[in-house]
Amino acid sequence: MTPPAAAAAFLAAHGWSDATIDPVAGDASFRRYFRVRAGDRSAILMDAPPPEEDPQPFIDIARWLTERGFAAPAIHATDLATGLVLLEDFGDVRMRETIDADPAREAGLYRSAIDTLVRLQREDAAPVPRYDLAVLHREANLMTEWYCPAIGVTPDQAAYDQAWDAVLGTTLHGTMVTVLRDYHAENLMLLGDGDALGLLDFQDALAGHPAYDLVSLLQDARRDVAPPVETEMLAYYRAASGAGEDFDTAYAVLGAQRNAKIVGIFTRLWQRDGKPRYAALCPRVWAYLDRDLAHPALAPVKEWFDATIPPELRGNPMELSA
Repeated sequence: MTPPAAAAAFLAAHGWSDATIDPVAGDASFRRYFRVRAGDRSAILMDAPPPEEDPQPFIDIARWLTERGFAAPAIHATDLATGLVLLEDFGDVRMRETIDADPAREAGLYRSAIDTLVRLQREDAAPVPRYDLAVLHREANLMTEWYCPAIGVTPDQAAYDQAWDAVLGTTLHGTMVTVLRDYHAENLMLLGDGDALGLLDFQDALAGHPAYDLVSLLQDARRDVAPPVETEMLAYYRAASGAGEDFDTAYAVLGAQRNAKIVGIFTRLWQRDGKPRYAALCPRVWAYLDRDLAHPALAPVKEWFDATIPPELRGNPMELSA
């Protein structure tokens, strides 16, 4: 977490020549974040180094969101050649740690997050690519590309593709909305003393089904969301959004698709990128996936999983491969 070589000149050019630079966090990508302080001012420096990262989508979506009244970080300065972006500092108080410290706030914060989603979904979709069948398949295939080989399973890829083809069509119809794609408790920042939430990590936004971000929120790969909480918040979303009866089917299908993707990504982060902590999150994601597969609409996909990855092989790939 050493600041990038270009940081000092970038900051000096934008009025932060006397600033201190302290690491905040990295994430599952190549991006890194630093807090910049000068007197009583603070900002966040995003390091999104090319060619691995391109900060332009983040900048574009942040501006699209703020223009519509959503709490995304203001963009103070950019240098696309070096991948440096200076952002508004939302502080360190995340939804996840707030709930962990005070479980009584869980319901209120999840309702606030859902209110933001419902408001976002009332806007016309941002000018971003569609979350189409090709993208859904490519993501689901991370399960067969990474998890299956890690645990010594040779999957029937053609059967896997056919199973998903049989169910994914339910998510491709109706009004498409802006899908932020990583909408969960570690990417939602508390602003002030109430339940108002700021948005982070939306650079991969696509236009897709409204159920996707709700799945991301309520089947959180990084913290346990108890089934009663998920059920209560699904009901709250349906009442707030007017979602029809077909919404629950799309929620289950996209839940299964997203969780299959995440198990594959977390396995890749362990094997390829040397980040074993992600492998340890896989049992939680499998628990969500099993819940999704119980929905009748997922019968073809459940049949494939039952035939290919038995329950004893659904867990931490690092442990299962030992």
